[in-house]
Amino acid sequence: MCTRWCVERPANISKLKGKSPADSWLFLLCVCLFLLGPVCSQCPESCSCEWDTATVSCMDAGLYEIPVDIPPETVSLHLERNYIRTIPESTFSELVHLRDLYLGHNRIDSLSTGALRHLGPELRLLDLSHNQLRQARREDFGSTRAKTRLYHNPWHCDCTLQELMETLNLDSLGEHAGQPIVKLLDSGVNFCSLQRKTTDVAMLVTMFVWFFMVIVYVVYYVRQNQAEARRHMEYLKSLPSPRKTPTETDTLSTGF
Repeated sequence: MCTRWCVERPANISKLKGKSPADSWLFLLCVCLFLLGPVCSQCPESCSCEWDTATVSCMDAGLYEIPVDIPPETVSLHLERNYIRTIPESTFSELVHLRDLYLGHNRIDSLSTGALRHLGPELRLLDLSHNQLRQARREDFGSTRAKTRLYHNPWHCDCTLQELMETLNLDSLGEHAGQPIVKLLDSGVNFCSLQRKTTDVAMLVTMFVWFFMVIVYVVYYVRQNQAEARRHMEYLKSLPSPRKTPTETDTLSTGF
């Protein structure tokens, strides 16, 4: 972090000239620090920074988005209790030294694709608790092995969520039907298998309905043909029988 001793005392630098070698080295060091002072990282607006611990605190700052000018040397970043809704994909791409990321008590309802992939391997804690997350995928978190907090989010329990939970290093988890999902998973509940069973049942029901409709159509077709055949036979019976015309044999027998 920046050293402000030389910046705060630029008027004393000229007094070091003509002193001992040690004073000369101190003079050169102060000149370098004075020249480098303007390029030192600045603390984001509405945030406070502790340069000795590389901590940036933006808690209760009324933020609607993550600041873009977070110092790249930040180790601990606090963004709790704001109104943040989304995490842009490249937000943390420069924070390679980040170890603790606190995003709890916001309004985050979705994660951009790869929003957390840029978090470095040094990340130890990722807090996304008390938000509005309903769905998330393993790809959204990259390969992070940080302790992750996801509790107090309105999760939609399905196979995708289970795969995510089995991948992350969870600190704790939310609730499902009044029970912690961790306990449900430990008890053997498999949302993926339930989803497959539901799909199989739906397929069987669809096949049964289709088969039933085919049978109904065949029965209707057969009965319709039978009715047509009966009407045709009744029509033929109702026709008058043709009169027999006299033949040559009948004429000869009448003559004898």
